[in-house]
Amino acid sequence: MIDIHTHLLPGVDDGSPSAVVSVRVLERFRDDGVTVVVCTPHLRATDAAKAPIDRHRAILAELVVHAPPVPELVLGWEIMLDAPGADLRAPHLHLGDSGAALVEFPRMSVPPGATQELLRIRMSGVTPVIAHPERYHQCTPDIVREWRSVGAVIQMDAVMLFGNAPMSRLARRLLEEGLVDCIASDTHGDQRNLRAAREWLDAVDAHEQAELLTTVNARRLLNREAVLPVTPIPPTDKGMLTKLRSLFSNRA
Repeated sequence: MIDIHTHLLPGVDDGSPSAVVSVRVLERFRDDGVTVVVCTPHLRATDAAKAPIDRHRAILAELVVHAPPVPELVLGWEIMLDAPGADLRAPHLHLGDSGAALVEFPRMSVPPGATQELLRIRMSGVTPVIAHPERYHQCTPDIVREWRSVGAVIQMDAVMLFGNAPMSRLARRLLEEGLVDCIASDTHGDQRNLRAAREWLDAVDAHEQAELLTTVNARRLLNREAVLPVTPIPPTDKGMLTKLRSLFSNRA
């Protein structure tokens, strides 16, 4: 598996506070079968031109010394689109210099002109990867479909498969409509992980989708290749959801 959204670069944002915490998570990820982890600390789009890339490269290099050899660690950012028009073309702003930038919207809301801004980023030659759309107020499958139509890639948080809150229900609906391209942990040095999501998908017989969502499309993004379509996952009945929730909630 490949995790393209984590906050494991220690001491730089609200994620992992130390290398000790990051190494502990990375060892668990290794045991789960994760082979690549992208460290994506927070960055405002208005600060993109002064992103502390040299400092973060140095921190990553120090983390690599203490971390297990697998998963491979790659640097990126989670860029908040706090104002339109920011230039995100610099390779160091991307997920592993891939040409794809992980982006999010401020205040967990869909701002006016969101689609136009995503189109502008795509037309600049950068593929916008939208982090956790299921968490945005006012987000709907139709809005996500619109974002995909202008070239955006959709990344869902793994933990959102579990639970019955509106965000979790939206996450599962996006999967049911084939509107998610990849799943990531978005771990902040905590228990969030990809393994539980992979097992959840396998448990509902979505084996092909599980491979695309947790491995193939992430690899293709990092390799500057177009993501592959993910077949819609049939709705899971309430009885099965309750059973899966009890089996896997302690792993999410």
